[in-house]
Amino acid sequence: MTKQVLTVELMDTTLRDGEQTQGVSFSPAEKVSIAKALLQKLKVDRIEVASARVSEGEKKAVAQLNQWATNEALVDRIEVLGFVDHTRSVDWIVEAGGKVLNLLTKGSLKHCSEQLKKTLDEHLVEVKQTIEYAKINGLKVNVYLEDWSNGYKDSPDYVYEMVTKLQGSGIHHFMLPDTLGVMSPQEVFDSLSDMTNRFPDLKFDFHGHNDYGLATANAMYAVKAGVSSIHCTMNCLGERAGNASLAEVAVVLQDKLNIAVNIDEKEIHTLSQLVESFSGKRCADNTPIVGADVFTQTSGIHADGDKKGGLYMSALTPERFARCRSYALGKMSGKASLAKNLEAMDIDLDSDQQQKLLQRIVRLGDQKATISADDLPFIIADLLERNEYNYVELLNCSINSGLELESTVSIRVRVNEQIYKTSGSGNGGFDAFISAMKKVLDKEQFIFPELIDYQLRIPPGGKTNALTECTVTWLDNGEQLTTRGVNANQVLAGIGATIRMINLKMHTK
Repeated sequence: MTKQVLTVELMDTTLRDGEQTQGVSFSPAEKVSIAKALLQKLKVDRIEVASARVSEGEKKAVAQLNQWATNEALVDRIEVLGFVDHTRSVDWIVEAGGKVLNLLTKGSLKHCSEQLKKTLDEHLVEVKQTIEYAKINGLKVNVYLEDWSNGYKDSPDYVYEMVTKLQGSGIHHFMLPDTLGVMSPQEVFDSLSDMTNRFPDLKFDFHGHNDYGLATANAMYAVKAGVSSIHCTMNCLGERAGNASLAEVAVVLQDKLNIAVNIDEKEIHTLSQLVESFSGKRCADNTPIVGADVFTQTSGIHADGDKKGGLYMSALTPERFARCRSYALGKMSGKASLAKNLEAMDIDLDSDQQQKLLQRIVRLGDQKATISADDLPFIIADLLERNEYNYVELLNCSINSGLELESTVSIRVRVNEQIYKTSGSGNGGFDAFISAMKKVLDKEQFIFPELIDYQLRIPPGGKTNALTECTVTWLDNGEQLTTRGVNANQVLAGIGATIRMINLKMHTK
């Protein structure tokens, strides 16, 4: 039976458990920046920021963060993982100005007997000793039952006895981790329903990992079982396959269970980008909520449906997350995709121009997976200044270049009704192309003008696969002529500008 929980706390452990991601280590300044953003901008309920006794650098970062949080009345929401070591972890946290200890205990019989070589009672003596020392020093104590998921499955009586004997010790949260990410949603629901029914007066947290790709679903079923606190990380950071994604959990709880969470959704994407930058771990473009492409419609059919009635929109609107919907341009584009982009850019083209532009986009899409909105002005400018002069057409072009090697080009080109095949070499691919074209056009008594300027440009913020606009200025009989080419390949963009120049000159002649 699903228990009614109206609000769920989210505890973010990006700065502690997330730092166990291979290759991730936040500097003190980065930790402070992320922690401030999590608490003040995203407004998560609690954050776990470090493990005690790791390093002096870690201690410095925690102390700096706690000093800031104390001034902002937020220090009770900052937590540090500590160990069953009586005084050492507690002293470390107290010296760093901390107020909350998350004590790591053994939540499975196997861990207790094989790793510690102790009985449960022997372990609990040391656990309670550390808890008492923490309380004497003014710390609030939460307890992790490490490997609880396997402990509950293999030795449930050990778990029951442990929790029973820790009741009354002043523990605020009993934190139940699926340490290896082995549980299914039904297993989470059944086991946590059992725990919340057996111990109705205790506050349980669920800490899920994503090894089976089930972390978000497991968090959802933990809440259905009555758990009121869920642990997450930004961008799924964490050991192996990572932890539950804060973005996914927050949205799923609200949209699928009608459960309130306290975060500001409009800050999720900004926080995700900050963590990306500091961690060096990039989110896949299709990552739910925060990925670069998740609010981009690619299919022309989808764009048409949205234009006619929002037929392909859901509760996951980009506006919730301070983002915008976009319509990708490429070989799958239709008229509606193009119209959406032109509308957003306030560009007005007649139907004939739109049709030609769409044909060009589809052709480019065969060379390049997606045309960005930033590419569009290049293509439009190229299209609008294009005259239908077609005296010379490049049918095929192969370019070979190498380090400290002369470049070579092989071309097949139509001049009027004649097809020519030839090759050329030069200092770079463009120079080699000019050499080859001169061999062809000498037969037509064509005189190449002097090249006086050659400029390449990509859209602002463009990626390495962005379309390239090449603008070439020629000097012909004392007059300047400027032509443009657009292509994802920089050399081919210059070649396109050159072919246009040739056609313009031949038309004038």
